[in-house]
Amino acid sequence: MDNPSKITEGGVEYSLGKFDGKSVLYDFDKILIYLDAKGKLLFGKQFRIYDEDTVIIRKLCHYFIKDKENCLKDDIDTNKGILLSGPVGCGKTTLMKLLRYIVPMQRPYEMIPCRNVAFSFNHLGFKTIEDYGSTKFYCFDDLGIEPAGRFYGKDLNVMGEVLLSRYELYLETKHKVKTHATTNLNAEELEERYGNRVRSRMRELFNLIAFDTKAGDKRK
Repeated sequence: MDNPSKITEGGVEYSLGKFDGKSVLYDFDKILIYLDAKGKLLFGKQFRIYDEDTVIIRKLCHYFIKDKENCLKDDIDTNKGILLSGPVGCGKTTLMKLLRYIVPMQRPYEMIPCRNVAFSFNHLGFKTIEDYGSTKFYCFDDLGIEPAGRFYGKDLNVMGEVLLSRYELYLETKHKVKTHATTNLNAEELEERYGNRVRSRMRELFNLIAFDTKAGDKRK
């Protein structure tokens, strides 16, 4: 890819800003046009970017394009992953699926529903924890509402264990391995679900970006 500021989708070329030969000077309005087009291709014609979400989208864009200056203003650390929280149906999963496309040069992450991780543990046991403790990049979707894990009569808070292994990995790889997640739960609920130890590791693993608790359900 010679010019990372341009992306072609469905035969149309979109510009995300200007490329000076070394780096891209991103233009947020152009990114929004691209995201709207890409969103329609991925999720159908009914997809649209909501005005009330642009503050969140801007923060996410700053993070993905590694705009250090703006990340600093928002207290976002580009070494950490993103924990995107907000009420049911506000569009968290859609945004995390979509935003990885603005940085095609960066290593992509896989979206994994947390319930799948729990179900996998119930069938395969601790191999599941090992598998997700690998150096792949993941975004764990719907953290906190997955069922409890049970394997041969042994109960386990599966996602709690996965997050602990991702945290160890994050330290071992000198902050190179990224973990993202989406959740409907707030900080207190997450602590209740996973306990204090996991919650404190989550603070080191994630930047918290939160939708307004009153954000509407877009699926209705």
